[in-house]
Amino acid sequence: MFDFPVVFVDIETTGGSYRTSRVLEVAVIRYEHGRIVREFATLLQHDTYIPENISRLTGISSKDIVDAPRFDDIADELADICEGAVFIAHNVRFDYSFLRAEFERVGIRFEPKLLCTVRLSRELYPNAHGHSLEKIISRHAIPVADRHRAMADTRAILSFAQIAYSDAGERPFQTAVARQLKRPLLPPNLTNTDIER
Repeated sequence: MFDFPVVFVDIETTGGSYRTSRVLEVAVIRYEHGRIVREFATLLQHDTYIPENISRLTGISSKDIVDAPRFDDIADELADICEGAVFIAHNVRFDYSFLRAEFERVGIRFEPKLLCTVRLSRELYPNAHGHSLEKIISRHAIPVADRHRAMADTRAILSFAQIAYSDAGERPFQTAVARQLKRPLLPPNLTNTDIER
């Protein structure tokens, strides 16, 4: 499916902006040579209030994170899992912006190549009605036991990638992936972080 290591990632957060909200839960599946080689998932403790609507959506409340690690406790392990891998998420800029901000707070630079399964779905299933994770799960009958929890959604994203590869075939799938991974050349004094900001 991929000729390089990838990490499938999903997060749950306390809100919609990395500037004002924090990561509540993170899950990562590292996938190499057609198989899962590593998995990681944890709730995260922080001092930010968890809004009621987030608790209703995820089932995660303040009492659930009391004994959870803080991001700086897991940052090295998370960075190690992601090292050298393409970062794949559904609406990838959302998940990436939150994790990049968390890594920045602990002094770690985090700039992987990004691949978005929303864009992959749009390209490989142009006639499909909707490309949200909910629509994809329903359309492809992907079993999900605990929707809106990080590991369950990460598994769903991996399942979708496998289904898309099978449906589209190797060449169309890899062409769609390669199109996303092309990065414009930047001037030498400008980094991707500068562009993100």
